[in-house]
Amino acid sequence: MMMRAIEIARPGGPDMLRETQRPRPEPKEGEIVIDVAFAGVNRPDALQRAGAYAPPPDASDLPGLEVSGHVAAIGPGVTGWAMGDAVCALVPGGGYAEAVATPAAHCLPVPEGMGLKEAACLPETFFTVWSNVFMRGGLKDGERFLVHGGSSGIGTTAIQLVRHFGARVFATAGSAEKCAACERLGAERAINYRETDFVEVLREEGGADLILDMVGGDYIARNLKALADDGRLVQIAFLQGPKVELNLAPLMMRRLTLTGSTLRPQSIAAKSAIAAELRTQVWPLLDAGRIGPVMDSSYPLAEAAAAHARMESSEHIGKIVLQVG
Repeated sequence: MMMRAIEIARPGGPDMLRETQRPRPEPKEGEIVIDVAFAGVNRPDALQRAGAYAPPPDASDLPGLEVSGHVAAIGPGVTGWAMGDAVCALVPGGGYAEAVATPAAHCLPVPEGMGLKEAACLPETFFTVWSNVFMRGGLKDGERFLVHGGSSGIGTTAIQLVRHFGARVFATAGSAEKCAACERLGAERAINYRETDFVEVLREEGGADLILDMVGGDYIARNLKALADDGRLVQIAFLQGPKVELNLAPLMMRRLTLTGSTLRPQSIAAKSAIAAELRTQVWPLLDAGRIGPVMDSSYPLAEAAAAHARMESSEHIGKIVLQVG
């Protein structure tokens, strides 16, 4: 049986996304197939489209790393899910399609009272923030936390989670409107990086205990200056490039930690462990409506190119999704 999907014709701009027909996936051991209602749009999708982020060898070549929908098929060895269950899921690729297969352990129930459109915004950002800020970064109650790109999907998620777990939140953004959005979500101060040096702001506060950065480039050295002694910098992307000349002496003198990760290449077991922590630590907050995704816009599947153009304009606040089913 065939299905509609969006493929990458060749590396390039948003116009390289085109609608096509592909065979529906079948579930392997430990997998389920989801009839996709909505698919989240993320920066890694655009990097893959541009030819800068190849999918893992065993993953679909179709873009799309998170979806919401209903369980349509259950593979051998899967327990805990039934046909028709409403789920959202981190997927290894192939989310821009009417159906996608993914490890069952990477699926989470749609939170109570939440629609499928909003649920499609959860997996990529919540897996990323939880694993990097709390598991890798070890954020503690009362610490000072800085996130760059505070109005992005990652940023809006990080602000809410960090504020809920008792840390002080600072964020950078590129306009007064975006800064206001960050402060409404719980940031103590949002810094317009076009007007104010975030390093000076954080140094006046005593330095950041933890910084989550997706910018890279010259931000890396500035982040080190903005850290408090014993502070941690967690790198999750390099929008301004990964290659910099860096004086690493402060790591020794001030006992700093520079680390980072990317989600997609991690093992099934590692991502399953993140999902398990989210289910116990974060999903009750979503069920209760105490935190939630920030939505920017929704596009039909056939308009994936317009969704990518919107994301790459950096004018959005929050998440962009594709309506599939």
